Amino acid sequence: MEDYYCIELHLKICQVYEEARKADWRTYEEQLAAYKAQLTPAQAAALKEERRKRLAKRRSFRKKRELTVLGKPKRPRSGFNIFVSENFQKSVGVSPAAKLKQLFETWQNLPSSEKQPYLQLAEDDKVRYENEIKSWEAKMAELGRQDLIRSKEQQPKKKTAETVQEADRAKAPLRGKKAILKLKKSEE
Repeated sequence: MEDYYCIELHLKICQVYEEARKADWRTYEEQLAAYKAQLTPAQAAALKEERRKRLAKRRSFRKKRELTVLGKPKRPRSGFNIFVSENFQKSVGVSPAAKLKQLFETWQNLPSSEKQPYLQLAEDDKVRYENEIKSWEAKMAELGRQDLIRSKEQQPKKKTAETVQEADRAKAPLRGKKAILKLKKSEE
């Protein structure tokens, strides 16, 4: 019997708080409507765009988190990235940004023979990534998550000598037109 009274008392207390919440919500909605009524159309559009961007960013974070949870392999590192990770502690600079700038200048001035080990490590990492992504995509296909698998169009295409020549031929007429336009401008 005592439990019944406790439950009844609890329900009455909850009801009071629920009514207060509903009253506060009505007040909020009235204030929001008044605020939106005084906005110009440009301000309302800007507010809507800001909200759309916020939601898109949130969706992006959720998607990335989901991919991490599903074990998607990390992208391959570049030669410069490997160089920075090996030399960051040794570099001289007040702030991390200054160190990075100094390392970038060092990388730019590094002869290609000294860059080669880092570029080779980057190529090895690219091979590692391709192997891991293929096995991960096969695993996702087994789980029925085809939405996470890269389509054939998205996969990087290797440039052959033939495709490079075709691209150069396509650009050649544009280069000629630009040169003619520059000549005409210089004559005027």
